[in-house]
Amino acid sequence: MRINYNASAVVTNKTLNRNDELMSQSMERLSSGFKINYAKDNPAGLAIANRMNAQIKGLGISGRNTNDGISVVETADGALTEVTAILQRMNELAVKSGTDTLTDGDREMIQAEIEQLQKEITRIAKDTEFNGQPLLDGTFDLKAYSDNKAVMDIDYYTEDVDPGKYTVDLSRLLHFDANGIPDSVDVTSAALTSDNFPSADTLSGSVEAITDENGQLVRSRVSIKGSGGFEMDFKIEGSQANVTGAGVVTIDVTGIGAMKIQTGANEGNEIAIQIREISLSKMGIPFDANDPERLDLSTRDGAERGIEQVKGALDYVNSVRSRLGAFQNRLEHNATSVSVSEENMTASYSRIMDVDMAEEMTTYTTQQVLSQAGISMLAQANERPQQVLQLLQ
Repeated sequence: MRINYNASAVVTNKTLNRNDELMSQSMERLSSGFKINYAKDNPAGLAIANRMNAQIKGLGISGRNTNDGISVVETADGALTEVTAILQRMNELAVKSGTDTLTDGDREMIQAEIEQLQKEITRIAKDTEFNGQPLLDGTFDLKAYSDNKAVMDIDYYTEDVDPGKYTVDLSRLLHFDANGIPDSVDVTSAALTSDNFPSADTLSGSVEAITDENGQLVRSRVSIKGSGGFEMDFKIEGSQANVTGAGVVTIDVTGIGAMKIQTGANEGNEIAIQIREISLSKMGIPFDANDPERLDLSTRDGAERGIEQVKGALDYVNSVRSRLGAFQNRLEHNATSVSVSEENMTASYSRIMDVDMAEEMTTYTTQQVLSQAGISMLAQANERPQQVLQLLQ
């Protein structure tokens, strides 16, 4: 028997300290609710959990962003609902003005109402805002620029048109009849000289001619469509001689301008909402008294032409609204998808970080019993050297 070094007490004390450490760790987990409280508890698990937590928080914010995007679309569509109602009233007035039971004085009164309705459309387009940002003035439409804007201006293109330089040879683009009025569009590489355009066999083109009261060409509206959702509309000013004399025009398609909604937690997770400009000129019913497209119901001939003009304006607004509706449906599906992803990722994060309270309570009880037994055994081990005294008696 030895008294200088009590090996039994040393072993028992070591085991007691280890059990006490495990019991403290178990108490920490039970009190915090987390399985991992420090990096030492599970280094790899903590790294994974932190990345997941950042993703979860990002998904939560992107869900709110998506709902804000839905509100933007609803605000714009709500304003366009009233614009549609105004155009319906204008259509009624155009039809009413087309009958010979009305005098010129009656038509003048109809025209006065038409002008007020046009002013109201302009006001709605100007004043419709979300968070201080105008929605219907073209601010959030895709931008493109022509190097000869006096002759050619870009009206519209879809997000499926790749950004880049597009060159058009105006001397070949339009085919004119004997009266100098364009009647078809050349969609071959001879006219569309840029390689950025889709293959010619997938392209189609149409043209609408705007003439003055003397039948002279004032401007042309050209639309080019191709595979994959490619669509580009532009306006060409001037007579046949001015158009063909302009030569090659370069269009810079920027691909920017749409309202980008961050709909996910990662870079590039976004939906770009394109809101076309709502204006009288875009609708084809400009307010300018000198413009040949002006909506003038003060005469019977003007009333007949006005019916077709208002129909075109309605078609324009309907196309804008249908596109907004498509964006809203897409955003709503994204909101649901983000919510499901957040839910599933939270469950995964919980499996890594959260402690199983029942299992940990069992572990704590076990460590508590072992600690109590260790204390008892340490007391017994400390009494063993006293037995040596019996040998010294």
